[in-house]
Amino acid sequence: MGNSQSGGHKSGSRRAFLKKGLAAGAAGTGISFLAENRALVARDEHHRGGLTKGDAALLRFAAAAEILESDFWIQYNELGGVQDTEVPGGFGNPVYTEKFENLDEDFPQYIHDNTDDEITHFTFLNAYLQSKGAEPVNLEQFRTLPGSTATGSSGQPRLTNLTQLTLDTSWWTRYRSDAHNPDLDPNFKFSQAVPGLSQGKFTAIPRTDADLSPDAHIQAIANTAAFHMPTIEQGGNSLYPSMAQRATSVEVLRILISIGPTETMHFQTWSDKAGAAVSPPLAPLTDPTNGLTFPDLNSPPFGGETFTTTLIMPEPCPFLSRKLPKCSIIRPTKTRRAAMGAVAFLTAMGLFIGQSPQCVDVMRELAEEADAARRADDD
Repeated sequence: MGNSQSGGHKSGSRRAFLKKGLAAGAAGTGISFLAENRALVARDEHHRGGLTKGDAALLRFAAAAEILESDFWIQYNELGGVQDTEVPGGFGNPVYTEKFENLDEDFPQYIHDNTDDEITHFTFLNAYLQSKGAEPVNLEQFRTLPGSTATGSSGQPRLTNLTQLTLDTSWWTRYRSDAHNPDLDPNFKFSQAVPGLSQGKFTAIPRTDADLSPDAHIQAIANTAAFHMPTIEQGGNSLYPSMAQRATSVEVLRILISIGPTETMHFQTWSDKAGAAVSPPLAPLTDPTNGLTFPDLNSPPFGGETFTTTLIMPEPCPFLSRKLPKCSIIRPTKTRRAAMGAVAFLTAMGLFIGQSPQCVDVMRELAEEADAARRADDD
């Protein structure tokens, strides 16, 4: 009897404690009730073959970003890539393609393969979402932009605008810096590799056949594309590991950390090719139609580790804390507002010029949902 009464008292105390704890928002030591319950719900959804709301949001934003990437890579491939039946293409533009080959004779093949990669990314992500009972992403209603009418273009309507780009080329010096990391130094200003690209609006594809001459003009257009390519890929280079830190499902984590490294491979490839646009014999080069200049980064006032075109691997830099040794890493990888940052990055670049406000609204909504994702065991 005494043990029974004592047990009843303890049970009542536990109930009172839980009630008080819930009313106080699960405050106290150890794992909070809310976090524990969230983890149980997440595990139950995964066990039933579904996705948590956050995991679905992460994959949906990734799919949307890959759809946009595929759209502009297809434009590049139509005019300057290898033409075959493996990826959607046009008919090729010999003059534009030749200017890419001035940068690297394999440039058209790389364009083709990058295009193929991005298409497989969004088709896989959408198929995976559907296999888990989640909604795929479809942006076809926004395919309204005219694109190029130059020889070789398919003339299909586009999602993205490659004719009015403003490019932030500070990634060039960010990855060469051994002293600064944007995660630790968010206000530090890294120098631009090609300052002119950040100060105007420039086309990366021939808009019409009139853009195929003079020679320095069409070479500058190809050079602009050569810098746009690594600029966009370094964005994905950071986005995937940033989002992966918010994933709950191990399988979703696996998807994000498996696709992400391909973006890194793309970035390193294109950063190497961009180097040919800012080194002899092609540089220095000035577009006679608009004054855009591609400097020789190997000569004064440039040069040194900060600008030399032979460095394509990231220099070690401070990571997590300056109390720790420097480390060669992807940068940045902080998760706060990573998806919204990506939308702002694409918007500032000019890819949405001429696009409907509703398209940007959809991308922002997808980004907000992705940024709201939390691991199930996070407080």
